[in-house]
Amino acid sequence: MPDSVELSVERVLGGLALEGEESEICDFSLEEQNAACESQGVQPTVSPNFKPVIGETVTYVVAVVLINDHNEVLMMQEAKESCAGKWYLPAGRIEKGETISEAGQREVLEETGLHVQCTTLIMVECARGSWIRYVLTGVATGGKLKTPAEADKESLQAKWVANLGELTLRATDIMDLINRARAFKEARKARDQTWHKDQLPCLRPHSRLLLRLVVVIKKKATNRVHVLISEKTSWHLPTCEIHPSKNLHSTLKRFMVDLFGADVGPHRPHGLLSVEYDPRDRKDGACLTLLVAFRPPLEEVPIIGKCVWHEASKELGERLLAKVASKNSTIPIHVIC
Repeated sequence: MPDSVELSVERVLGGLALEGEESEICDFSLEEQNAACESQGVQPTVSPNFKPVIGETVTYVVAVVLINDHNEVLMMQEAKESCAGKWYLPAGRIEKGETISEAGQREVLEETGLHVQCTTLIMVECARGSWIRYVLTGVATGGKLKTPAEADKESLQAKWVANLGELTLRATDIMDLINRARAFKEARKARDQTWHKDQLPCLRPHSRLLLRLVVVIKKKATNRVHVLISEKTSWHLPTCEIHPSKNLHSTLKRFMVDLFGADVGPHRPHGLLSVEYDPRDRKDGACLTLLVAFRPPLEEVPIIGKCVWHEASKELGERLLAKVASKNSTIPIHVIC
């Protein structure tokens, strides 16, 4: 494998952003996706010039799940008229120019009165490519719980809760997030090495919404791991533009067909290795790096010429296999259909 790609895989495995030209290369743009649709007689549903703009064309949300040493979760009581009196996690829209962690810290402070240090991303949820919720956990570092006497437009009050069954929830979608945060906390306490480490979104600006793939497969003859790489202007990990009006499964399926043809073999997306986002350069795009593994061996998976398989070093191959082997080794991505 070219050293540059080996280094790129090492970086995303470590939850780090890619640098330089590679970070913006796109193998399957919206323009190319539209052309593929038109060739099949399907009318495109998005402009090829789509640009992610916070508050206009994309919505990014942050939710923060804090679990204390008594296994209680931090909850806030809604003040909004549509759900007043009901309980939910501190959450809200990411504002223009705000990083994901900054948004999480602000929402917790505004809605609960507590200061928080965000420590890791524990889940990403997508409903269409233009709506993404980043779920963080962390530790409370100070402040004072908001009381009913301090109610404002952000929330009515906040408290630590052991039994969520005692509350009237605004929505039950947060139960999976809370269960995940509790399981992560227990895994860290037990030093369970099969779980991903603390990992926050990387600060890297993007002008587009991108999905980057780390596609792995084993060669039957040698039992060695191979990684798919593309050469558009230089060797890089295959990357496509996320379709803003389709869900992420649809984007992935279209891209895999573009890479392998309509008869693409059985494969499985395992979870995210990294998230790159930094709006401070007036760019509201993001890049999600997804680990994908083929079930059949390399000898049974043809490619159609846009990419090639390259053998990973033995050490890197073992690290990739370890990621594939554990369902908790990557950050889960939940696609809301």
